[in-house]
Formats: sequence, C-alpha cells, structure tokens
Amino acid sequence: MYGQEPFCVRLVCCAGALGGDERRLLLRGDFRKQWKMTQQGAVLQGYNNELVKCIEDLCMQKEELNKQIQQAEEEKSKLQYEIQVLSEQLECVCENLAQKVASRKELDKILAETEAAYMKILDSSKTLLSVLKKWEA
Repeated sequence: MYGQEPFCVRLVCCAGALGGDERRLLLRGDFRKQWKMTQQGAVLQGYNNELVKCIEDLCMQKEELNKQIQQAEEEKSKLQYEIQVLSEQLECVCENLAQKVASRKELDKILAETEAAYMKILDSSKTLLSVLKKWEA
C-alpha cells in the first residue's frame, strides 16, 4: 500500500529513517520531482482544457452544419415538388401544342385544296366566259 499514500506521508516516512543531511537532500529531490510533476500536471490540464474547448467548438460546428443540411434538404424537397408541378404543366402544354399543330396542318391542307379548287373554278369561269363571248360575236 506504499504507493497509495499521499506524497507528504511518504516523504515523512522516508525522511524519518535518514540523517539530517540525507534528509535535506531527499526532501529537495522529492520536492523537485513533485514540483516538476505539478508543472507537468498543470501543462496537461491546460492541454485538456484546450482539447475540451476544441471538442465543444467542433460540436457547435456540427450543429450549425446540421441546420444548414436540414435547410438545404427542405429547399431541395421544395424545388423537386415545384419541378414535378412544372413538369406536369409542361406535359399538358406540349399535348395542347401538339393538338394545335395537328389542327393547323389539317387547316393548311384544307386551305390548299380549297385554293386549288377555287383556281379550277376561276379557270372554268374564264373558259365559260370566253366560250360565251365567242357565241355573242
């Protein structure tokens, strides 16, 4: 159980068995060791404090990033919904446009046939008029 007593108890026990000069040297050496260990402990505590602060900063950064990710996911969902709505609207417009283009093509055909028939009527009328003028003369 020697290693579990506090430092001052171990120091007194060891120093009691030695003479005056030896006791002073031992006290100085142990004090220096203890002082060095205390300084190292303080440095270690400083490192620990910095490490804890860094970890806390990283956790805060993660929370902020989580919020940004959530906002981006919400924006993505909103845009995907809008794209779906617009795609459906585009499909309707395309179908309507295709029907109108087909109707225009049919009207173009009818107009071309009508103009051709009308030209034949004009030609026939001209011919008829020409024949009638010959009979009158």
